[in-house]
Amino acid sequence: MKKLSMILPMALILCFIVGCQDKEAMAELEEFRAQAELEEQNKGLVKRMYEAFEKGDFEAYKEVVAPEYAWYLPSRSTKPISREETIEFGKMLRNAFPDFAYSIEELIAEDDIVISRFIFTGTHEGEFQGIPATGNKVEMSGFMMTRIENGKIVEDKEEYDGLGFMQQLGMELKPKEVKK
Repeated sequence: MKKLSMILPMALILCFIVGCQDKEAMAELEEFRAQAELEEQNKGLVKRMYEAFEKGDFEAYKEVVAPEYAWYLPSRSTKPISREETIEFGKMLRNAFPDFAYSIEELIAEDDIVISRFIFTGTHEGEFQGIPATGNKVEMSGFMMTRIENGKIVEDKEEYDGLGFMQQLGMELKPKEVKK
C-alpha cells in the first residue's frame, strides 16, 4: 500500500508535466497553422490582383489594393506610383497589348510579404510609351515583392527585363556618340 501511495503522486506529476508539454506543443502548432493560413490568404490576394489587372477589372483591383498603395518600379525608385496611376498604366497597357496576360510561375509567402515571379506576354497592337504598334509578340519576365497590411496590398516593388522587352519592340541599344 505504501508503494502505491508513492507511485500515484509520481504518476500524477508525470501526467501533469506531459500535459503541459502537449499544451505548449499544441499552442505552437496552432500558431504555425494560423501563420501558414495567413500566408496562403496573402498568396490568394496577390493572384486576385494579377487577375484583375490582366482583365482590366479595376473595380476588383481596388478591392485588393489599398488606397495608399505604392508601386516602386524599379524597386529602388524613390518616387512610387500611386494606385490611380497604376490603373491608368493598366489601361494604357491594355490599349497597347490587348491580349496581354500574366503567368505566375512562382509564389512564395513569408509573414506579410509575397514574392511572385511572373511572365508577361502580349502582342504590340497599339502605341506603348511613344513606340508605335509593331505587331510583335513579346514575352517578359519579372519579379514582384508585395507587402500586405490588414488584408490589402499596400506596396509592390518590381524588377523586370525592360531592355529585353524594348528590344522585342524593335528598339536598339547603341553606344552614345562621343562629341569631338
